[in-house]
Amino acid sequence: MCEKQSDLKTNPSHFENPKKTTDTPTHMDLKWDEYKDKIQGFKFFDPHIHMVSRTTDDYQNMAQAGIVAVIEPAFWVGQPRTGLSSFKDYYSSLVGWERFRSSQFGIKHYCTMGLNSREANNERLAEEVMEILPLYVYKEGVVGIGEIGFDDQTELEEKYYRLQLELAKEAKLPVQIHTPHRDKKRGTERSMSIAIEHGLDPSWVIVDHNNEETVKSVLDQGFYAAFTIYPFTKMGNKRMVSIVEQYGAERIMINSSADWGISDPLAIPKTAALMVSRGIPNDVIRKVTYENAIEAFAKSGQIQVSDFELSIPSDPNEKFHGNSVLRGGQLPKWNQNSLYID
Repeated sequence: MCEKQSDLKTNPSHFENPKKTTDTPTHMDLKWDEYKDKIQGFKFFDPHIHMVSRTTDDYQNMAQAGIVAVIEPAFWVGQPRTGLSSFKDYYSSLVGWERFRSSQFGIKHYCTMGLNSREANNERLAEEVMEILPLYVYKEGVVGIGEIGFDDQTELEEKYYRLQLELAKEAKLPVQIHTPHRDKKRGTERSMSIAIEHGLDPSWVIVDHNNEETVKSVLDQGFYAAFTIYPFTKMGNKRMVSIVEQYGAERIMINSSADWGISDPLAIPKTAALMVSRGIPNDVIRKVTYENAIEAFAKSGQIQVSDFELSIPSDPNEKFHGNSVLRGGQLPKWNQNSLYID
């Protein structure tokens, strides 16, 4: 049963910048030729990226920059879904077509499953989604329950956040928490408090979208602190370098959260290059761009480093349900500076 668009409550975007600022920019974009030498030899793990919204060019550029594995959290699609079948198809794509698409570019693809906070406010549909979630959370390559938590911090968001924490306990999976943009500090504290109330070990919970206001409390309480390098809304890469200089690498990880908005799937390698320029030791960079994410999500029992430590061979002849990412005998391109289309 579909819901009329006119019945859906208006909900301001969580990508809105809560306040305009004229401060000095805290994010620096870099061209490939400006940073490729600085990241030579590094491998990167992006624990939060929405590849279903990205292009094959993105996959090629990510592979070239050293990204060997990603986690794709279940998310919303930019407008409210109106029926259960659209959730089913989306969840199936995360463990099906998108995983295949990623493999074609030599990148290992994992995902987390959950009902996002925005769509938790549609109670009828949320109830239906909660009934089918267990069918997906036990599938191969599902490394957590996420991204869940608060957006507008409503009663319904809290209801479904609590139910999904219980699902995570039952499935023995880590939890990936989305923290709100508006009133972030209160939302972050509330998310952690509820997780502890439900008996979750903080070392099994990744609190995402942190900033300077939340990081100390998150780390002090034993949670993982994830940071999203998403210019103009969440965190700039220059600010991120300063946070690593202040707090070190313990239980800190960075991600791109690249999606259908103006975002950057190369945010991790670019931030790593900035860290190199600022003299941060390589072992610290490796922890926040690779090792800590693996450590946190490997508790699911679904991540084997050997699956992506060595390059993943891709077979251009392979197909998924008869479909391929290649057309007319194409092979993936690896030179993003090329102007030519063969």
